[in-house]
Amino acid sequence: MSNGLTQHEKKIAAILASIFSLRMLGLFMIMPVVAIYGQQLIGYSPMWVGIIIGAYGLTQALLQVPMGLLSDKIGRKPVILIGLTLFAIGSIVAAVSDHVFWVAVGRFLQGMGAIASAVLALAADLTREDQRSKVMAIIGMCIGLSFAAAMVVGPLLANKIGLSGLFGFTAVLAVIGILVVVTLVPNSVTKNSNRDAIPVPAQLKQLIRHPQLRKLNLGVFFLHTQLTCLFVVVPGLLVGAGFKSESHWMLYFPALLMSFIVLAPMMMWSMRNNKEAGMFQISIWLMAVAMLVIYLFGQSSVGLIIALIVFFAAFNFLEANLPSWVSRIAPAGQKGSAMGAFSSSQFAGAFCGGMLGGVLLQHFGQVGVLLGAASLALPWWLISRTLVLPHKTKPKILNVLVNSSADAEKMAQQLTEIQGIEEAVVIVEEQLAYLKILPAKLDEKALAFWQTQHAKQI
Repeated sequence: MSNGLTQHEKKIAAILASIFSLRMLGLFMIMPVVAIYGQQLIGYSPMWVGIIIGAYGLTQALLQVPMGLLSDKIGRKPVILIGLTLFAIGSIVAAVSDHVFWVAVGRFLQGMGAIASAVLALAADLTREDQRSKVMAIIGMCIGLSFAAAMVVGPLLANKIGLSGLFGFTAVLAVIGILVVVTLVPNSVTKNSNRDAIPVPAQLKQLIRHPQLRKLNLGVFFLHTQLTCLFVVVPGLLVGAGFKSESHWMLYFPALLMSFIVLAPMMMWSMRNNKEAGMFQISIWLMAVAMLVIYLFGQSSVGLIIALIVFFAAFNFLEANLPSWVSRIAPAGQKGSAMGAFSSSQFAGAFCGGMLGGVLLQHFGQVGVLLGAASLALPWWLISRTLVLPHKTKPKILNVLVNSSADAEKMAQQLTEIQGIEEAVVIVEEQLAYLKILPAKLDEKALAFWQTQHAKQI
């Protein structure tokens, strides 16, 4: 079997990444422009700007897990199509509205198209287990690129077609996504048992209490709270610094480009020296420092671009690493549940950041938003300073024959005695064993021998 992606898997990765990216591009494009163009809406206030920016996060957070579970019941493609249709409807509602309330309603509807779990589950259905992490990485990378593209495309398009036109354009992106799903996504047999892709409700309460996962869930909550707070205030600061709204991309683009250049050595150094947890804490303070630099030098274009480079470098480091750390810490067979809780925390942070930023801007001005967002670094750091990351492992799933819970426990114990298997969970109802393995240390011969013998031993 090839150690790389097959042509089929490359095609699947490209198709699913494009679906995800089209939707995220539509969501993100609004962020850098609504604080400026939203002033033309009836009922405008800074608080409403914050609500519009973060509204999608509330419905995303609430529906992320249910939509993933629904895809187990009715199939992945129908759920993805339902989600994209809701996203298109929300975009149209916002496009035809001239009142802040209805634009916010449109953003809430956009968020109801919570397709992340269904898309990732479909990726799991259509790819080999040992290549799945590569496909997920491609999807994640494309989401990051869609954010960068949105920072450039959003201001450019808004200058040409206005805020309503921008929402109309996001509806077009949703329709393109629907066409991609209908014409290019192959039908799959839904694998209800894949606990590494779909959350299991019974596991969520246990995982929310998991001390290390809780730190990461709170981390992504704070991360996206600060991000949406930033975009409540930064567009106005750019105008104050002499940048016309249509030229904001000229600041975002070099800032993002330089942040990626800074990001590469940050990631390489932290991984090479096993300092990922330490760099996590440094990044928290870098984001706070960036907010303070904006507060102190917000009227200077040089100060703004330096602050944005620092902010985006720290943000991208955390955004890229937090999901992989969740996967590393999640117990065997519970990755889907862990990622469901993580994604819900992420989108809840986006909603709370919009609300917080809007309220602070309305009552305390730009200074209040920047200092308020920067102050979040202290509780975040206090929560995260005891984060412990385990060795990097890979998931592996085995088909097994097991008749009872007692036999499953015995089988799991046998598996963990094999060198290189860090953790094993055997699910009687699914006739599957979920493993976390250290590939470099795995005794493959012992595992292969066990696979040929275990049915006779149990």
